[in-house]
Amino acid sequence: MFETELFAGWGDMDFNSHMRNTAYLDKSVDARMLYFAEQGFSMSEFIKLRIGPVVMKDEIEYFREIHLLDRVAVSFALAGLSVDGSRMLLRNEFLRDSKLVARVTSAGGWLDLEKRKLTFPPPAVLGAMKALTRTEDFVELPSSVSRA
Repeated sequence: MFETELFAGWGDMDFNSHMRNTAYLDKSVDARMLYFAEQGFSMSEFIKLRIGPVVMKDEIEYFREIHLLDRVAVSFALAGLSVDGSRMLLRNEFLRDSKLVARVTSAGGWLDLEKRKLTFPPPAVLGAMKALTRTEDFVELPSSVSRA
């Protein structure tokens, strides 16, 4: 399972002195992009490929609070994937002291940066997706790409 350590910074806090909801989304993306960079797909590589990940829906579940400067482990796993890789469900779990703090599940796909339409990723990117650990509730998704 891919996992990275991040911390709650000043800009991540809300009025109630805990991490704001959009900070969970930001840190989820940070963990995902760190994974892809380790697999050889930095942002500059995605630009060369003329594709980029796009999120269509996010769901956040909260179990405990995160406060300023708390260090958290953020995991990245695959909760769903279409055969061609055009649709995906991504799962990030936030743990502090080995206890589940929050879970982010995002539905997404790949955007062709020139056509501005959903596409499927090149084989190497799909391979990086398939190399991710699958969640216990993993589902196969239908394709987002019309082959007509």
